[in-house]
Amino acid sequence: MEKKEIFEIIVSHICEIIPELENHSFEPGDSLKSLGANSIDRAEILTMTLESLSLHIPLVELASASNIGELVETIHEVC
Repeated sequence: MEKKEIFEIIVSHICEIIPELENHSFEPGDSLKSLGANSIDRAEILTMTLESLSLHIPLVELASASNIGELVETIHEVC
């Protein structure tokens, strides 16, 4: 799967969990925390993303990603 597709999946789940970001122009450098996602939101976004991609990665392995771009990179390595 292409990195762009993974990015788009993550963004769609962010908008699903935080609807007020629907018109936000997302960049790879955006962090979920800076976008207003609390810890529960972040866990939900990650869980939904992994389910969409049919991946089984412990969330702790994704915790080191400091922004959406790093999250895409980490997930892409597993795909």
